[in-house]
Amino acid sequence: MTAPTRPPVGQAARFHDTPPQAEDPTQRSWIARGTNFVVVVSEVQAGARLCRDDQPDEYMLLLPDAPATVRAGTEQIDAAPDTLTIVPPGPSEVLVRQAGRVVRVFSDRCVDLLALASNAAAHGPGRSATVAPLVPWPDPVGGFRLRHYRLSEHLSEGSNMRIFRSSNLMLNVMTPRHGARDIRKLSPHSHDDFEQGSLALQGQWVHHLRTPWTADMSAWRDDEHVEIGSPSLLVVPPKVVHTSRNVGDGTAWLVDIFAPPRVDFSRKGMVANAAEYPMPAEPAP
Repeated sequence: MTAPTRPPVGQAARFHDTPPQAEDPTQRSWIARGTNFVVVVSEVQAGARLCRDDQPDEYMLLLPDAPATVRAGTEQIDAAPDTLTIVPPGPSEVLVRQAGRVVRVFSDRCVDLLALASNAAAHGPGRSATVAPLVPWPDPVGGFRLRHYRLSEHLSEGSNMRIFRSSNLMLNVMTPRHGARDIRKLSPHSHDDFEQGSLALQGQWVHHLRTPWTADMSAWRDDEHVEIGSPSLLVVPPKVVHTSRNVGDGTAWLVDIFAPPRVDFSRKGMVANAAEYPMPAEPAP
């Protein structure tokens, strides 16, 4: 009997090798989602305007190489490349001043973007059953406003992690790697009840995925080794053991996405802007 064909465990969105989901003369945008988040990667020309007229909650704006003016309400900042900005709810605009790439990460409250996602069909009934829902954390200290961070100012000795959180999202904007990752120093791990989005911005990658065995052998899956270029997004489900390695001699850059923010990273004091974003109240012992 032929074994049933099962879809891949990890959802891979190959932005580098597929048509964009939205475009106009100044921008081409690729859109993919997880259960609680949606990613928009845009290749932009100078003068491109990326607007949100009625944004329901905060979103994160990463500028790898393109400077931009960011406006929200009565606020305005000039954002240089290699920066992260948290944009508040309400109307906002990103005016790009130079050709390059713009990355935006939103929550699942942005239903207009969810509908455009290239992998929208994979998020039908039952997909979210094992993923903890996105319950917003407390409002930021001083209220919602533009919050801006130069990534070069958040380096830690012996770590490639740069973790930021908002009231609804967490990004680990890792430092770029130069040269292939040592295969003797990988980091396989899993998460009980939340997804991980691995957004590759530069380089060639192999994402390794292993589904743990259960008592039901019919649910067992072969290991997956997803070879993928950049930009791309891999969505890793809960409980799946995973690790990623860049291959080749060039520069490679990966950003991990979590929604809601991770409690474990937050408890360990690993979040760069923790003072601005309170954690939820801890349950009584």
